[in-house]
Amino acid sequence: MTPFWTRISLQKNYMPILFNTWYILLLVFWLFAGDIHGQYPDLLRLFEYGGFPPDSNYLFLGDYVDRGKQSIETICLLLAYKIKFPDNFFLLRGNHECASINRIYGFYDECKRRFSVRLWKTFTDCFNCLPVAAVVDDKILCMHGGLSPEMDSLDQIRAIERPADVPDQGLLCDLLWSDPDRDTKGWGDNDRGVSYTFGADRVTEFLKKHDLDLVCRAHQVFLDCSPPFFRSSPLPSNSCPNTCTRNNNVINNPRCSSMGNDWQVVEDGYEFFADRQLVTIFSAPNYCGEFNNAGALMCVDASLLCSFQILKPWRGREGHPE
Repeated sequence: MTPFWTRISLQKNYMPILFNTWYILLLVFWLFAGDIHGQYPDLLRLFEYGGFPPDSNYLFLGDYVDRGKQSIETICLLLAYKIKFPDNFFLLRGNHECASINRIYGFYDECKRRFSVRLWKTFTDCFNCLPVAAVVDDKILCMHGGLSPEMDSLDQIRAIERPADVPDQGLLCDLLWSDPDRDTKGWGDNDRGVSYTFGADRVTEFLKKHDLDLVCRAHQVFLDCSPPFFRSSPLPSNSCPNTCTRNNNVINNPRCSSMGNDWQVVEDGYEFFADRQLVTIFSAPNYCGEFNNAGALMCVDASLLCSFQILKPWRGREGHPE
C-alpha cells in the first residue's frame, strides 16, 4: 500500500493557499513553533502538547526538513494541515526550505533514496512559494531568521516577488538567515558566513519605528551540552550550523546558548533577547540526535500574553521524556 504522505498533490490548484504575500493574523489564541528538522515523532508530540488542528491555531516559523530521518513525513503532514485548515494553520519559510541548502543537509538524499529526485524538485517549487513573514494582531512580527539592514518598511516584505529562490544577500536572505547577538551593537558579521548579526539596539529601534511589541523568530537552538548527547570535541563546521557549538571552541559550560559568545544559561527551547523584545523558539528536542536540548511552543492569547510549553528531551534508549 502506498504511504499516505505520497498521495498529497502539490499541483497548481493548491499553490494559491501557499501564495499569500505574507500572513496578517488576528489574534484569538495561537501556538508558535520553531524548527522541526524532520523529527516527525517530535512533531506529533508537539501536536499532542498543543492540540491537533483545527482545535488549535498554529504558526510554524520554518526549517521543516533536513537533519532528521523523516523530513518527507514532516513536511507532508504540515502541508496537509495547511490545505485542510487554511485559516487555522500557517507555514513560514526557513533557510532550509531552499534547494541549495537542503540539497546538502539531507532532504535531497531522503527524497532520492525513498522516492525520486522529481519529488525533491516538486517540493522545491513549493518552498519557493512560501511566505517569509507574518504579523500577528499588528504587534508581533514573525520570521525564521531576523532583521535586515535593508528593511525600512514592512511593505518591502509584501513586495517580495514569488516564486523565488533565496539569494545570497538582501532582504529575503536576511529574513531567513540573520541572528541576534549580545556582543553586537548595530550590525555585525555573521559566523554562518551569510547575512548579519544585529544588536539589541537594532531591535528596539525597529519595534519603535513600526509600532510593534515583539519579534518572534526561530533559527537557533539552545543546548544542554551534558553527556551523553554532547561530544567532547567540537562538531565539524557542516554538522549542525544552528547550534551554539563553534568550530574552534570546546564549551565548558554545561548549559549554553547561541545568542552571542557569552553562552547564556538556558534550558527550555526558547530565549528572550533585547529586554524581552525578541524571542527565539526552537521546537526540535534532542537536535540532530546529538544533544540534550528541550523544544518549546510559545502560546499567545488574545491579550498578547505569552507563555511556553516545553517539550522535554528524550532520555536513554528507552525513549522516555525526562
